[in-house]
Amino acid sequence: MVVVTRGRAVAAAAIVSGPALATLGYLALSKRPAPPPPTEWVAESASTQGPVRAVFAGVSTVCLDDGETTLLVDGFFSRPPARRVLLGRIAPDVAAIEDGLRRMAVSSAAAVIVTHSHYDHALDAPEVARQSGADLIGSASTLMLGRGAGLPADRLRRAEPGEAMTYGAFEVRVVATEHSPKPAWPGPITGPVHPPTRASAYKMGTCFIVHITHTDSGGRRRRLLLQASAGYVPGSLLDAPAEVAFLGVPTLGKQPPQYREAYWRETVTVPGVRRVLPVHWDDFTDGRSADDDLRPLPSLFDDLDVTREFLAAKRAAEGVEFAFPRRWRPFDPWAGA
Repeated sequence: MVVVTRGRAVAAAAIVSGPALATLGYLALSKRPAPPPPTEWVAESASTQGPVRAVFAGVSTVCLDDGETTLLVDGFFSRPPARRVLLGRIAPDVAAIEDGLRRMAVSSAAAVIVTHSHYDHALDAPEVARQSGADLIGSASTLMLGRGAGLPADRLRRAEPGEAMTYGAFEVRVVATEHSPKPAWPGPITGPVHPPTRASAYKMGTCFIVHITHTDSGGRRRRLLLQASAGYVPGSLLDAPAEVAFLGVPTLGKQPPQYREAYWRETVTVPGVRRVLPVHWDDFTDGRSADDDLRPLPSLFDDLDVTREFLAAKRAAEGVEFAFPRRWRPFDPWAGA
């Protein structure tokens, strides 16, 4: 998901009505819900219990590591501020990427799997692949970003729905899906992208849900999915069961109740998910690339309180647990599932 309206509104106010209106606009657009309370975070005791260690870095960037193989989903660390996104040019922040990989304890990785090609998912992915030695996996649009960054062809792997990609004990598949409603910059990327460039160059391309199965040394199979954006395709996960979902909730609090119900049905009920880990709730336009604490999106664009109430109601009614991953803190994604 791309949230860019705050910077645009403030910039427009400054041009049309001067600094006073711009200041009022900024104050209004900066109002936001509080972060989730401590009772809704992943428990610290879940940090090292299972065979797979997960680390969340913000937006929908997640690392999965079983001690032998490391996978990254998206790999976005730069978090350029809104003004640069809207009025300037953006590029991967190499130092922020290095710091993010260090905080996730990633020295090398097998694959970086990109959910779609908006900048808040794909801006850093080629550089992350370069630094970690990983394959870059994604749509044709994502691979254009890899070509623009000069990654060798044998490190670019186009994701095809239904195709199994094996990395160590992990099996990765993608499922085509939709973005949350009214996405910015739809359409494919048709040529290599060479940053620094406008954020609009990072067109959405194809959206994927990432489905991952891990088989441990005893033969036990665990499955999870990661849906970065709050969109869905009816029936798309009928053949993709999972115990856990990293569930994108951007703008979900602003959607009609019937949309939230449909999204839940298709991404949680249909695949049989028992534990939801909400992601992509944070404001990725505030330039806070290194901070431990994340802030929710401004209230004008999303209402995290509504989303939290919805998740709590589903827990009470259906017994599906939810917990917000703590940034940079390792945990067992299947704990409690």
